[in-house]
Formats: sequence, C-alpha cells, structure tokens
Amino acid sequence: MNALKTTLLFCFVTILSFGNISTKEKEALVALYNSTQGPTWTNTWDLQSPVSTWYGVVVDNDKVVELNLPFNNLRGQLPIEFGDLVNLKIVNFFRNDISGTIPSTIGNLKNLKELNIAFNKLEGQLPSEITHLPSLKTLQLFMNRLQGEIPSSIGNLTQLERLELYNNNFVGEIPSSITKLKHLKELLVSSNRLSGKLPSNIADLNELKVLSAFDNNLFGNLPSSIGTMVSLEELIIANNAFYGDLPSELANLVNLKVLMIGDNDFKGELVKIGDQLPNLMQFDFVNTKSRSSIATLDTED
Repeated sequence: MNALKTTLLFCFVTILSFGNISTKEKEALVALYNSTQGPTWTNTWDLQSPVSTWYGVVVDNDKVVELNLPFNNLRGQLPIEFGDLVNLKIVNFFRNDISGTIPSTIGNLKNLKELNIAFNKLEGQLPSEITHLPSLKTLQLFMNRLQGEIPSSIGNLTQLERLELYNNNFVGEIPSSITKLKHLKELLVSSNRLSGKLPSNIADLNELKVLSAFDNNLFGNLPSSIGTMVSLEELIIANNAFYGDLPSELANLVNLKVLMIGDNDFKGELVKIGDQLPNLMQFDFVNTKSRSSIATLDTED
C-alpha cells in the first residue's frame, strides 16, 4: 500500500512539474533557458516549478502557446530545439541580447501568428524556412544584423499583415512575390542595402497602409499604379535613387498623411502634389537633386 502511495505521489509530482506539457516541449524550454543564460535573466525561471508558473510562458490545453520575454536580458543564441515548440502562436523576444542565426527549425512552428525578435543582435541570413509558416500575421525582425537577400518565397506568408525588417543589412531586390501578400498592411524595409526597383505590381497590395523603404539603393520611376493604393497613409521612400516625374496619380491617395520623397532625383513641380492631398500632415521633398532648395512642408499639429 505504501509503495502504491509513493508511486501515485511520484506521478502527481511529475505531472505537476511538467505542467502537463509534453516532455519535448519542456526540454525545448530548458534548452532556450540554458542557451540564453537563464539564471541571469531579469525574470528567470524556477525549473523545479510547474511550467505554467514560468515567467512569460502561456500554457493552454497542456500546450505552450506563447513565449513573452521582452526586455528580459536573454543573452546567447536560439537553440535548435526551439523548433520543437510546435504549438506556439506568439513569440515576443523584443529588445534582448540574442545573437547568432535564426535556426531553420523555426519552420516547424506552423501555428505561429506573431514573431517578434526585433532589437537584438541576430546575424546571418533569414532562413527560407521562416516563409513556411502559414498562420504568420506579424514578422518583426528590425534592428538586428541580418544580411543576405529577403527570401524569394516571402510570398508564401499569405496571412501576413505586418513585415518589419528595417535597420538590418539586407541586400538585393525586394522580392516580386511580396505582392502576393494581399493582407499586408505595413511593409517596413528602410535602412538596409536593398537595390533594384519597386516591384512593378506593388499596387496589388491594396490593403497596404504603410510603405517605408527609405535609406536604401532603390531606383527607377515610381509606378503610376501606386495611385490605386487608396489605403496608403504613409509613403516613405526618401534617400534612394528614384528619378523622373512623380505620377499624377499620387493625387488619388486621399488618405495619405505622410509623404517623404527627399534625396532622390524626382523632377517637376513637386509641391503641387502636396497641395492635392487633403490629409497630408508631413511632406518632405528636400534635397531632391532637381529642387534642392525647397524646404520641408510639415502641417502636422
């Protein structure tokens, strides 16, 4: 009888300590803890306590569905085992000290909806496996040291609404497949080393509200079709090598609040564009090579 009680007690304690999650998920969390110096985190984990009590870990139906560890002094690399947390829906590692590369096993997280590893020290290329996440709506990797090209398969993320890759070292062209992201509302790729032209069918992103691509090496004419993107509220393409006349169709963007086109080689009476946009609050075309003496117009309250 005593042996039976002991066995039952052991089973109870074991279940409690795992928080009912699978052994594989628990091991993946411990691997993350060890690889990012868990004992020195701002809010650390007691590995002897139930997983459901660990800071930033959300368990639902015995599955780890969220990891919320922003501003928590994670130092080190994401382990390969990170891809074993297959039930994750939200990952927020914003503003830590995570270095190294994004493991290719991230492609296993098929339920992931939000991924934020912005403001860290990630290096290397963006693995193509990250484009194998069918549920992803938000991808925030800005303020890192990522390099190489944006994967050409980025268009596979058909549910994506926010893509924030600014302040990295990405090169090459903006992939044409990006125009397959029909639900995209924010595209922020500023302060990289991107080159080439805007995708010719950029206007297919008819739900886009923010297009920010300043401080790159982009060139060419601004396509007239951009005038059909009536949801646009911010168009920020300053400090590139665009040239030619601004398309008159820009006047159709009646919801535009911010238009920053300075430090390009646009021609024509640029100030007229600003006069035709009723909701414009910020309009900067200073230092375009053709009209370098014109000052910034800022009507923001």
